[in-house]
Parts: sequence; C-alpha cells; structure tokens
Amino acid sequence: MINFQAIKTIYLFEMARMKRTLGQSVASPVISTSLYFVVFGSAIGSRINEVEGVSYASFIVPGLIMLSVLTNSVTNASFGIYLPRFAGTIYEILSAPISYVEILIGYVGAAATKSIIVGTLILATATLFVDLNIQHPFWMLFFLFLTSITFSLLGFIIGVWADNFEKIQIIPLLVITPLAFLGGSFYSIKMLPPLWQKISMANPVVYLISGFRWSFYNTADVSLNVSLIMISLFLIVCLATVRWIFKTGYRFKS
Repeated sequence: MINFQAIKTIYLFEMARMKRTLGQSVASPVISTSLYFVVFGSAIGSRINEVEGVSYASFIVPGLIMLSVLTNSVTNASFGIYLPRFAGTIYEILSAPISYVEILIGYVGAAATKSIIVGTLILATATLFVDLNIQHPFWMLFFLFLTSITFSLLGFIIGVWADNFEKIQIIPLLVITPLAFLGGSFYSIKMLPPLWQKISMANPVVYLISGFRWSFYNTADVSLNVSLIMISLFLIVCLATVRWIFKTGYRFKS
C-alpha cells in the first residue's frame, strides 16, 4: 500500500518553501522573460521578420518556457533533497515507515509542480507581448509535464550526488543552461550550417524544444516521434539511476 499521507506531507512541505521565496520563484522568471522579449523579441525580432513562417517574437516563446522549466526543475529538485541531507533531517525521513518510492514521489512531484507553475507564468507573460495560437494544446501540456518530471528526476540525482552547494549550482549553470541556449531556444537548428546541424543533434535539449515548439506552431527541427523517443529514453535513464541510488543507499548510508 502506498502511504499517501507521507507523500502529501513531503509534497506540501516542499511547496511551502516556494511560498517563502515568492520573489525568487515567481517574480524572477517573469522579469527575466520580459527582458528576453525586450532584447530578443524587439531588438533582434526587428531584424528577423519570421522563422519558418512564425514571427520571431512568437517563435522564441516555447524556447523561453523550456529554458525556465529545465533550470527550475533541476534546481528545485536538487535543493529539495540536498537541504535535508545537509541538515541531517533526511535520516528522520529514512527511519520513518515510508518507502523510497514515496520519498521520490514527494520530492520530485513538488519540484515538477513548481516548474509547471513557472512555465505557466511565463506563458501568461508571453501573451502580453505576442499573440499565441497553440495548435496542439494536449501535446503542449504533455511535453511540459514530461519535461518537468524528467528533469526533476535529474535534479534529484544531482542533489543526492552533490556534497556541497557549489556542485548543486554548477550543473544548471554550466551544463543545463548552455545546452538550452544551444538547443534552439532562440533559433531554428535548420538556420545553422550543415555541420553544426549534425553536431546539434547530439544535444538532448534540441528534441525537447523541437517537440514543444511543434505543439505551438506545427513546425519542428526533428519529428515528433523522435522527440518523444529521446525524452522517454532520458526518463528511463533517470529512473534507472534513481533505482540504483535507492538500492545501494548511495550517499544515504555514507
């Protein structure tokens, strides 16, 4: 039997932390998105009329949402599990009548929820600057949920692996954000020279942004099926890694 009360307790505790940092959790992404629209949408958009039949200001909306969702998912989940490890309270949770699966659902569920809220706020902010017509709303929500959960799992893994705050911050800053910028957040991969197009295909974020952008404008750098396969593979890898962590007690028993 699943202990729903335990999951609820962890989930609500993590969500309460978001309320205590509304400025960082809510105001920061909204302000950042507005600045992106001013700089990229207005300054660069005035020189680029359309990208694959979509106005440039509208074209960058899915990329902006994915950029924030990726970074917030990783950051929220990594800090969520690292802080109780740092404070030593994680051992109280581990000694309670609660399984590893329930711990995972509580922490990852809260981190994914926060990211979805941020993504929704950015989408709402974007409507103040451009006219949006989401062609496939179901697929848009599906990619948003799947990406949030997958990268929250990645953040959970990072939070378990890290033994100091610097290691938690270095992955989003030096890995996730650059991959998002180079993954077609602000441009189409098809605009690159052939060699760089092939190199970009090694970037897993390309498939996320491509599939998410397809749900908006019915245009993508790679096919929908390829995007779904890649994100599913990444999800499976993350789940397998988490299973190994719990099975071996990595960082929890040492």
